[in-house]
Amino acid sequence: MAQKGVQLDQETISCSICLDLLKDPVTVSCGHSYCMKCLQTHWDTEDEKKLYSCPQCRQIFTPRPVLQKNTMLAVLVEELKKSGLKAAPADHCYAGAEDVACDFCTGRKLKAEKSCLQCLVSYCQKHLQPHFEVAPLKKHKLVEPSKKLQENVCSRHDEVMKIFCRTDQQSICTFCLLDKHKGHDTVSAAAERIERQRELEVSRQNIQQRIQDREKDVKLLQQEAEVINRTADKAVEDSQKIFTQLIRLMEKQCSDVTQQVRSQQESQVSRVKELEEKLRQEIAELKRKDGELQTLSQTQDHNQFLHDYPSLSALSQPTHSSSIHIRPLRYFEDVTAAVSAVRDKLQDVLTETWTNISLTVTEVDVLLPQPEPKTREEFIRYSCDITLDPNTANSYLLLSDGNRKVRRTSQPQSYPGHPDRFTVRSQVLSQESLTGRCYWEVERREIVSVAVAYKNISRTGDWRQCRFGLNDKSWALDCSDSGSNFWYNGVLTPVSGLRASRVGVYLDHSAGILSFYSISKTMTLLHRVHTTFTQPLHAGLWVYVGSAAEMCKLK
Repeated sequence: MAQKGVQLDQETISCSICLDLLKDPVTVSCGHSYCMKCLQTHWDTEDEKKLYSCPQCRQIFTPRPVLQKNTMLAVLVEELKKSGLKAAPADHCYAGAEDVACDFCTGRKLKAEKSCLQCLVSYCQKHLQPHFEVAPLKKHKLVEPSKKLQENVCSRHDEVMKIFCRTDQQSICTFCLLDKHKGHDTVSAAAERIERQRELEVSRQNIQQRIQDREKDVKLLQQEAEVINRTADKAVEDSQKIFTQLIRLMEKQCSDVTQQVRSQQESQVSRVKELEEKLRQEIAELKRKDGELQTLSQTQDHNQFLHDYPSLSALSQPTHSSSIHIRPLRYFEDVTAAVSAVRDKLQDVLTETWTNISLTVTEVDVLLPQPEPKTREEFIRYSCDITLDPNTANSYLLLSDGNRKVRRTSQPQSYPGHPDRFTVRSQVLSQESLTGRCYWEVERREIVSVAVAYKNISRTGDWRQCRFGLNDKSWALDCSDSGSNFWYNGVLTPVSGLRASRVGVYLDHSAGILSFYSISKTMTLLHRVHTTFTQPLHAGLWVYVGSAAEMCKLK
C-alpha cells in the first residue's frame, strides 16, 4: 500500500507534457499543473489562434494567462526529490513518444492495448472493456494499436473507407461509390483483402521456395569448395610425387649414361695406349735395325758385307697404319646427340601435357552463376541445334524438314509403338538432352506451348502428369495471338507483354535459370524462372489443332 501511495504522489507531481517531475511548476485556473517552460512552449504554438487551452481538459483561456510559479507545489517537489523520488519512467503502463496512446485517458495517457477500425479510436486496457461487454461493440474490428487510423477515413467525406475500387486501385467510402467511382468495379475492402492475401501467400511461398533453393545452392557451393580444396591438395601432392619420381628417373638415367661413357672411355683409351706401346716398340726396333744397316753400309771389306747382309736385311712384320681408323672430334658426339633428342622429345611431351593440364584447371566448373547474355548476338553464342525425336511424337503430330518442323494433323500418323511416345497429349520432345548454357528459338503458328521437361515425364495415363506445365517435371509457356501464360506444376502465371510469334528460350542449367523471350527486331523478356534443375532437360512442344511450330536454325 505504501508503494502505491508513493506512486500516486509521483503521478500527481509529474508534468503531463514532458512526463517528468515538475520544474518551476505553474497551475492554471482549471487546476492542472505543468512545468512553466512546457506550458509556455505549448501556448506559443497557439498564438495565431489567440485561444489558449489546457493540454489535459482543453478548457479555453482568453487572453493568455500570466503564469506564476506555484511555490507550495515547488517546495513539495523539492522535498520529494530529497527523499529519493525520481521521475516516473515511461514503463509498460504509460505511453511514450513512440507508443500509441489511449485516446480516452485524461492526464497522463496509458499505452493503447487495441485500436478499433469502426470507432477509429485507440483504447487502453481499462477503456477497452466495453468492447468486450457491450453487444454492439463486440462486433467491432479490433487490431493492434495503430497511429494510422485516420488513413482509414475518406478525406473528402470524412467517412470510414470500407470499399475498394479495383478500377482505380484505391480504398473509398460509400459516398465515393455514389459519386466519383460510380459504375466502377468495386468490392468490399474485406473481400479485396482476402484476394490480396492469397496473392501475398503465393508470393511468400515463392520467396520461401527461393530461400530454400538458395540455401541448397549455398550448401552445394560449400560442398563444391570442400571438394575443390580436397582434390586440389591431392593433385598437388600426387603431382609432386610424380615429378619427384620423374626427377629421380632422370638422375638415374644421367648416372647410367655417365657410367657407360666413362666405361667406354676407359676401354677405348686402354686400347689406344696398348696400340701406342706396340708402335713405340716397333719404332725402337726399326731404329736399332737402321743403325745396324748403317754400320754395315760403311764396312770396307766386301766379303764381310756380303756375309752379314742376309741376317741384317730381314725385317719383322710391320704394323700397317691402315689398320688404325681415327675419327677426329667424333668420339662421343653421338651420345650427346641421343641425349639431346631425348630432351627435345620430353620437352614436347611436357609442353603438350602442361597445355592440357592448364585447360583442365581453367575449365573446372565451380557452379557459380554466370551473367545472363544481354543481346541476341550474345544469346546466339549459346545456340544449340535442336531436332525433334520421332519416337516421342504423338500420333497426331507430323514431323518434317529433318524433324525440325511439327504440325498438328486431323488424322493419326502410322508411327510404330514406342515407350517414349506421348499418347495422351499432342506433344513431342527433342532428341538432344540439354545441360550447361543453351539457347534456341521456336517459330509458331496459332496456339503452341514452348516447354522444357525432364525425360522421365509421363507419356501415358493421367493427362495432368503428361501435359507440359501441369506437373513438377516440366515448365511451359503457352503462346497464342491473344497472349501468353506460363505454367509450372499446375500453377498459372499470366504473362504480360508482346504477343510472340517467335519465342527465344535461354537455359542455364547449373544456375537454375530458364528465360523466355519475344523475338522481333528486339528481344523482350516474357518470363524468367529461378529454380534448381535435378536432371538434364529436353526441349518440348505442345501443338494445338490446326497449329504448327518450327525449331529455327540460328547458325
